[in-house]
Amino acid sequence: MSTMLPVHKLKNRAKVLLSSVFGPYAQDDEYGSREINPMELYQNQVTRVQNVFSLRMFHRSFGLLMIQENIDAPCTLLDFPTLDRFIEEIKTNAYDIIGVGAIIPNWEKVKKMCELVRKYQPNAVIVVGGHVANKEQIDTLIDSDHIVKGDGVRWFRRYLGQDENAKIKHPMVLSGFGSRILGCGLSEEPGETAAILVPSVGCPVGCNFCSTSAFFGGKGNFVNFYESGDELFEVMCEQEKKLGVRSFFILDENFLLHRKRALRLLDLMIEHEKSWALMVFSSARVVKSYTMEQLIRLGVIWVWMGIEGESSQYSKLKDVDTHELIRTLQQHGIRVLGSTIVGLETHTPDTIDDAIEYAVGHNTDFHQFMLYTPNPGTPLYEEHKRDGSLFPESKFPAADTHGQYRFNYRHKHIPEGEEEKYLLKAFHRDFEINGPSLARLVATMLKGWRTLKHHPDPCVRDRIRWDTNPIRTVYAGAVWAMKQWYRGDSIMYERMDHLLNELCREFGIKTVIASRTFGVYAYAAMKLEKRRLDKGWKYEPQSFYEKNAVAPPTSAQSGSESGNVSVCTATREASAGGVR
Repeated sequence: MSTMLPVHKLKNRAKVLLSSVFGPYAQDDEYGSREINPMELYQNQVTRVQNVFSLRMFHRSFGLLMIQENIDAPCTLLDFPTLDRFIEEIKTNAYDIIGVGAIIPNWEKVKKMCELVRKYQPNAVIVVGGHVANKEQIDTLIDSDHIVKGDGVRWFRRYLGQDENAKIKHPMVLSGFGSRILGCGLSEEPGETAAILVPSVGCPVGCNFCSTSAFFGGKGNFVNFYESGDELFEVMCEQEKKLGVRSFFILDENFLLHRKRALRLLDLMIEHEKSWALMVFSSARVVKSYTMEQLIRLGVIWVWMGIEGESSQYSKLKDVDTHELIRTLQQHGIRVLGSTIVGLETHTPDTIDDAIEYAVGHNTDFHQFMLYTPNPGTPLYEEHKRDGSLFPESKFPAADTHGQYRFNYRHKHIPEGEEEKYLLKAFHRDFEINGPSLARLVATMLKGWRTLKHHPDPCVRDRIRWDTNPIRTVYAGAVWAMKQWYRGDSIMYERMDHLLNELCREFGIKTVIASRTFGVYAYAAMKLEKRRLDKGWKYEPQSFYEKNAVAPPTSAQSGSESGNVSVCTATREASAGGVR
């Protein structure tokens, strides 16, 4: 692997293939896939034990999409291929550069893909990026030519002889696909799913465990793709027009921390009368630094917020009453996904139950629980490396270091092998006390409607009317179905009954009728889904095959359904996805 970066001899005439690692994913195999580590964010880390109530959803490889959008060379993107599909592609079509993006648990898949490229396309340059680049000695474990840490867009532009500082073009793509809950597929009609928006990568807060912060330079560092609110507004207007959306999932570690940019965006939304909805990541202290009116008019309807733990060391939680903050946000219709760490340095078998109860007591709409995990590249990893507490990979493979199974180090207080028990207890306790996340979400949306329906700003009224429209019909039906499901659980039954009555009282006879109509269908779907899941049914993402405007058609596209997305020709390859 070279350490210097010469410009490729073909510059922007080089034919490029970008690929995510191959599937299937939700199974135990020789390449590092694990059944408990599916390619589903929510099922993996948030609604893990909620069974039929779990939100099932896939997300594209946004980093690869961003690179493809910002290089002038002919570029093909293969997202979520099977191993056979990847082999077919590199056997059938010649490329000058083949790039693979991955996380550390999937490094053995990267190794296999590099071996296959050497076999079928020995003259191709192999580029590996993503968090796998932080794995120690990765350059000796895989046969690649370049390993890229940090900003892949800038790297590829430089390698292809382009201006690395040119304006960033944002891909026109939705935030999720293949979404379902209660056994029912969610609509993928235009406007039903948020667009993905990536203003920045990295986080200057630099928590010691944060892989993303470490990957993009660590504490005090980040990469802004869009410096100003004006630039961001321009991209959002383009997404609104081309994708038919009015909601945006903002993939930025701490979006509201960039205050000047956020407030300029707010000014432009007011000036142009935009009633958009934003889903953001932000720390509690930063959220609290905004007035509620600013958050409401900015259209914030969802916040992913680190709660970490009552005794955590992190300054982003200092002097913030997170319980009160979350209640206030929810009262204004802002759904909260809380994120809690299990296994902090201070956690012991005697105190961890209290830590779990503290987290569950927030009653967030969704709750992520993760083990305190030192990933390579982070300050936390270096701390454990210095004190000799890290397990060697021969004892604990990287494939199992995903935060949902075991510690990859010797914890000071928690006996080895006990950590998964505590992690699962946190998930179960949250589900047992607070109920299905879907019901919590509906309750928060109802609170928001009641609080904001008479707001003096017509854009806020328009946004809250649009945002809460599902709770009048389909979501009311989901509550009806959940009520039937809990007939043997008096506490949850009464909770669902109360929520359903409140919805019907607020919205009237149409909701009464719709709740029963949709509810009967949803209840039947829930029972079918339960039987499927009990038999071991797993979900896998479908494969995507996309070419930018300058990439020539290839034989792999023949016979496939295709269409145009932005400047890409896109094909969904159902044979590589679906369910099994």
